[in-house]
Amino acid sequence: MNKLFFAVILMSLFAGSLWAGPYEKYYQNLPVEMVEPALPSIPEYTVTLTDFGAVGDGMVDNTQAFTKAISALNKKGGGHLVVPAGIWLTGPISLKSHIDLHLEKNAVVLLTPDRAAHLKDGKAVSGISASKRTDISITGEGIIDGNGEWWRGVKRSKVSDTEWNAFRRMGGTVTPRGDLWYPFDLKAFDNIADTYEAQEKMRTHLVRFTDCERVLVQGVTIQNSPKFHLVPQRCREVIIDGVSVRCPWNAQNGDGIDIGQCKNVLIVNNTVDVGDDGICMKGGAGADALKHGPCENILIEDNTVFHAHGGFVIGSEFSGGMVKIVVRNNTFSGTDTGLRFKSAPERGGKTQDIWISDIYMSDILGEAVVFETSYADRPVGRDDAVAAETDAFVPDFQDIHISNVVCRDARVGVKASGTLRMIHDITLRDCIFFYTEEASRIDDPGMLQLDNVRFETYR
Repeated sequence: MNKLFFAVILMSLFAGSLWAGPYEKYYQNLPVEMVEPALPSIPEYTVTLTDFGAVGDGMVDNTQAFTKAISALNKKGGGHLVVPAGIWLTGPISLKSHIDLHLEKNAVVLLTPDRAAHLKDGKAVSGISASKRTDISITGEGIIDGNGEWWRGVKRSKVSDTEWNAFRRMGGTVTPRGDLWYPFDLKAFDNIADTYEAQEKMRTHLVRFTDCERVLVQGVTIQNSPKFHLVPQRCREVIIDGVSVRCPWNAQNGDGIDIGQCKNVLIVNNTVDVGDDGICMKGGAGADALKHGPCENILIEDNTVFHAHGGFVIGSEFSGGMVKIVVRNNTFSGTDTGLRFKSAPERGGKTQDIWISDIYMSDILGEAVVFETSYADRPVGRDDAVAAETDAFVPDFQDIHISNVVCRDARVGVKASGTLRMIHDITLRDCIFFYTEEASRIDDPGMLQLDNVRFETYR
């Protein structure tokens, strides 16, 4: 009887630990009920990249070595692909189910600057990708570098003379007005389109997961993407933990972490320092977004965002909606804006159960909190874009609860631009904003309910 009793106890404890999960502590005292995402299942089988002829000297193209290693793991039912210390030059890497790409300390996976190597059927593919896979992870202490400077256009106004001259030495094309440089007609590599405008539209993401389940990205540094850095799209059960995402502050469209219409996502302990939005929720635009549903059940905690256009962002596209998102205990230091809600007709959707608390901001260039409903996407080289004028897919920012925000030095404390139809039923409670220019700029006082919100400035 005693043996049976202890066996039952042990089984109960084991079952309970599986149910709770290793991230249980983040799911305590939440304002809404949330589901903890499951970790991927990876078999305990390991191979090393050098087993497949790879050379980490920064010169040898290791694309085939990655392909062979992943194929070998796939035949075994999955496992761990270890990338040791070295510079591992490669073309695109496609992950398969039940595989962990593990980068040891001092391992650098460097995407080749030869853009032609990224083409598939005439389109550029992401540096590391997985589509319709289950149980995949990228872990370790190494670096994934996208060689983005070979892809991105550069605004003359955003770089110093020294930086501008460095780009010019690569070759490339300067526009007739002298205000933009494009990596077109480079000295070292051929073009992949007929014009610099067409080539600019081919820029790709660095790490992208599409329609996948149980995804973990942990510990690694993801940097210098041609476009967005880490993009889970239409995925379920995603954990992003302890990742550093970085690129130059002036990198065009250099978003950090973009979550697109995913469900059950945990984003914790990350550091983001990028050229565009930091941690961004996207929900698709127009009718096509409805079939994929909202971003739902997203928990974002204990992250630090340095430079970014926004620390935490919803939009500009969210026609699929935003449901049950909790953002708490995050720091934004040096971002252009802090909490940024941006959209426009034809891009908008509805927000529900958005809870934001315990946010600490300093040195915010623009607004600490901003709602904008006339956002227009302006690709590099285009300053004439305007928001659509239509009643279709109008933004409906509502049911948003913001509390315990402490901000020191924002140009504007709180801004809301739009109409009551698009911005309403939003509360700010127990916040303090130290502003340098304007306390608040709110188009209609009914948009935001301010309860115990202090605005201070220099005397």
